[in-house]
Amino acid sequence: MAGILDKFRLDGKVAWITGASYGLGLAYAQAYAEAGAKIAFNDINEELVERGRNEYKKLGIEAYGAVCDVTKEDQVTQFVKDVEAKLGTIDILVNNAGIIKRIPMTEMSVDQWNQVINVDLTGPFICSKAVLPGMIEKGSGKIINACSMMSELGRETVSAYAAAKGGLKMLTKNICSEYGQFNIQCNAIGPGYIATPQTAPLRERGADGSMNPFDRFIRSKTPAQRWGKTEDLMGLAVFLASPASDFINGQVVYIDGGILAYIGQDPGNLDESKFAAEKEDDTIKVND
Repeated sequence: MAGILDKFRLDGKVAWITGASYGLGLAYAQAYAEAGAKIAFNDINEELVERGRNEYKKLGIEAYGAVCDVTKEDQVTQFVKDVEAKLGTIDILVNNAGIIKRIPMTEMSVDQWNQVINVDLTGPFICSKAVLPGMIEKGSGKIINACSMMSELGRETVSAYAAAKGGLKMLTKNICSEYGQFNIQCNAIGPGYIATPQTAPLRERGADGSMNPFDRFIRSKTPAQRWGKTEDLMGLAVFLASPASDFINGQVVYIDGGILAYIGQDPGNLDESKFAAEKEDDTIKVND
């Protein structure tokens, strides 16, 4: 009988992480590679794919990467065929590719709205549709969607993004409902605010040593009173891709330090001295 830790292994599994040339997608891929999986990734153009190849090489990871627009069904279909020919049937799909446009709703064009919806919601539909037949035939599979706190909360200037992420939450539940009978699990990860070089300006101290107002706001709304780290996300990504989660389906798991469970405190009551010695996590570059 295999030990409990063996249930978290991904040896021999093929994992496709969309938009994983850098950022969270790269972090997920690194975690899967460490757990034994073979890695495939795509991005929107050759420049980004080449950037990804270089990043994986630095990490000592062999990965198959190619240009593929997740909103184009013909490109996705061909990419899946290529991965199957080179690595085998895709066991794990992470719908990581996404965009955000911070524009007030009354100023957002329909074209801008559609672009966000197409990448963040239609893309996961197209990619999931492409891998499901192979998973059904194999009798197992894991689909992991990149949700957000905006799957639950609204915020000014992100109407399209919140609509897409809310829709992705429901797509997650529906894939579970339709394909759970084939031993396919579809769940989602909802990251909170992650401390990275890209978000570092939001935590920079003022000339007088005072906290950035947004940094103060996030800490005051988070019970943990800190931003997340890249490694906070990697364990859940492996768990949801592994046999350890075989009876978990249709769920969104939020890694947010408790922000969604907490009404928050008055930002003015936050003790700034507690955070003066913190350093940025620059081990992996992650998207805002």
